[in-house]
Amino acid sequence: MKTLMKIAVLSVLAAGPVCAQDAPPQVLFSNVNVFDGVNEALIENASVLVEGNKIKTVSTDAIDAPDATVIDGGGRTLTPGLIDAHWHTLLSSITLEEGQSEEADYLHARAIAGAEATLLRGFTTVRDVGGPAFGIKKAIDEGVIEGPRIFPSGALISQTSGHGDFGQVWEGPRAFGWGPPRFEQLEITRVADGVDQVLAATRYNLKKGATQIKVMAGGGVSSLYDPLYVNEYTAEELEAIVDAATDWGTYVTVHIYNEKGIARALNAGVKGIEHGHLMSEESAKLMAEKGAWLSIQPFYLDIPGAETLDPDRYAKFVQVVDGFEKTMGFVKKYDLNMAFGTDLLFSPNTNGQQADLLARFKNYYSDVEILRMATSNNAKYFELSGPGHPYQEGPLGVIKEGAYADILLVDGNPLEDVSILGDNAKNIPLIMKDGVIYKNTLQ
Repeated sequence: MKTLMKIAVLSVLAAGPVCAQDAPPQVLFSNVNVFDGVNEALIENASVLVEGNKIKTVSTDAIDAPDATVIDGGGRTLTPGLIDAHWHTLLSSITLEEGQSEEADYLHARAIAGAEATLLRGFTTVRDVGGPAFGIKKAIDEGVIEGPRIFPSGALISQTSGHGDFGQVWEGPRAFGWGPPRFEQLEITRVADGVDQVLAATRYNLKKGATQIKVMAGGGVSSLYDPLYVNEYTAEELEAIVDAATDWGTYVTVHIYNEKGIARALNAGVKGIEHGHLMSEESAKLMAEKGAWLSIQPFYLDIPGAETLDPDRYAKFVQVVDGFEKTMGFVKKYDLNMAFGTDLLFSPNTNGQQADLLARFKNYYSDVEILRMATSNNAKYFELSGPGHPYQEGPLGVIKEGAYADILLVDGNPLEDVSILGDNAKNIPLIMKDGVIYKNTLQ
């Protein structure tokens, strides 16, 4: 595996010798059309100067940077790096069976390889909404391994019999003297019941560095015991979790599909709804009133990984698919805050289609609206992490002066056809994160 700084060092050497006290290295992108992450119109025939890990200048005039390494964009589109608001660093890299049977170090090795592959698909930032990602995040930030920026949640917090309870039916609760099941040993999930236990689980994740808290508030597709109509956690338990997260300046997001669970979570102070495919118009109104965020996945019957589900889980999946179009009508009617998140898990062979899911929103949003979701909108959502936001030196998800240099060069114009960002980044010849070039096939 190439080292983290390899391409950056080569760029510096090309620009001339640099001493420790010299200015940071510069990279100048010329002859590019810029999507800034917000505006519908491209900035045409522009240049973008990167200095260190930040964008220094965006201009349609010539930029004087004699020491910069120059990359001629050839009229390509320059965009912010993509952001995935619903990613699982570990669970996207393994199958369910592997998670329950393989050694922990093997699973983590798979997650490390998966993190690099995620970055090389053009996703420079992800929000990990469940699983052990703290160590991988630290290693990426320190330059030990390659991967996207990670906003980690830590172990999924679930009640007994909830969406995060992957223990076998013969494995009893710890309250009755049983040891933790496999997924709890791996800190993928944390089964907690009652106010005292959910407070401990929340505070433990915050202690480890969680930037937000993820809770299972209702039935799910991949879980063993809970139908989709089931509501999980009482209002008192959810309010305790929200209070603990608020004390740390951050927020709670919940896995939930059904309308009653959505209302219970929002009234408890939850800021994010993951999925929500079975919401009612009343719950959509409540989301709008609360200013909450929705990360709904464009699930269709041919979605990657659906073929791996057993008959019982597939039946639940069909319910979710059936609810998607109706829910999107409510989303549009009430102009809900939308985040783009993929939720690919337990089917690593399909991860190359991560960005392909963008195009599945084209029946509801324009290409530029979809791109905003996957760049500046997601970055705005992540700002709810407050003082625990791990990347506060500049904005994410935009191309402007002072922003982090997370940049893609794209063959073609994704504002005309967002689908070109898919197919495992086939049309993305250059990927930069934090001022470092990780992929460059221009020459």
